[in-house]
Amino acid sequence: MNTPLLPTLRQRLQQPGLVVAPGVHDMVSLRQADAFGFDALYMTGFGTVASHLGLPDAGLATYSDMVGRVRQMATLARTPLIADGDTGYGGLLNVAHTVRGYEDAGAQAIQLEDQEVPKKCGHTPGRRVVPVEDMVKKIRVAADARRSADFLIIARTDARSTLGLDEALRRAEAYARAGADILFVESPESEDEMRRIGQALDKPLLANMVDGGRTPVLPRATLEALGYRIAIFPVSALLAATQAMQAVYRVLHEQGSTAGLQQPLMDFAELTTLMGFPEVHAFERRWADPA
Repeated sequence: MNTPLLPTLRQRLQQPGLVVAPGVHDMVSLRQADAFGFDALYMTGFGTVASHLGLPDAGLATYSDMVGRVRQMATLARTPLIADGDTGYGGLLNVAHTVRGYEDAGAQAIQLEDQEVPKKCGHTPGRRVVPVEDMVKKIRVAADARRSADFLIIARTDARSTLGLDEALRRAEAYARAGADILFVESPESEDEMRRIGQALDKPLLANMVDGGRTPVLPRATLEALGYRIAIFPVSALLAATQAMQAVYRVLHEQGSTAGLQQPLMDFAELTTLMGFPEVHAFERRWADPA
């Protein structure tokens, strides 16, 4: 396993400034984002389930599906990886197993949420949450199960959309007392609501910047002024890539060739470099048969 570049995510959060974590959903996006020198990367559940299984983010992925992707990404990445752990994939024993598995796989933080099973994407309707006492136990178990305090627990509440912001804040405070390192109040619906969150909570806060979602996408300086320490952009790259692929496939279907394609494409040599072919060629030269 590659050792992540310093600082760790915990160390970075002790420094000023917003941690911007782009979403990564497969190994190509992981390689690309890792090359930019971000403070952290976010393994998006929505994007990982979509790219790995071709299914909606609706509680269909299992622990085994996800921990394998965590291991692949964390092994290759130099950048600290935040990984979506959904609801912990079951009861309290499952939560402990999930936390240890994600930590052993190389993630530096796991996100756990208080939705009922089956969970849903945080910017879609129909989400329901478990009793706050149940989630408090999950957070306590998660904090106890980790092997190192450098592995961070992100507690997410989805209560805003169905029970209101006051209940979401009450839950976030309870999760902080239970041992969460980072608080994630999902889908506030205005900048004023985000300001209230920043004023009410004194743990590091995570903002979920979903393009086209329920929460306004704000500039870095505004997020910092509101009190946020981490901003994830889970589907921005996935949305861009999917639209670009759609344009290519449409031209292929209509014209039978990419000869007249207007969609910008990465140079093929650049892609081979990104995927590590120069290292392959260097290996082959080193071990080539002199004959």
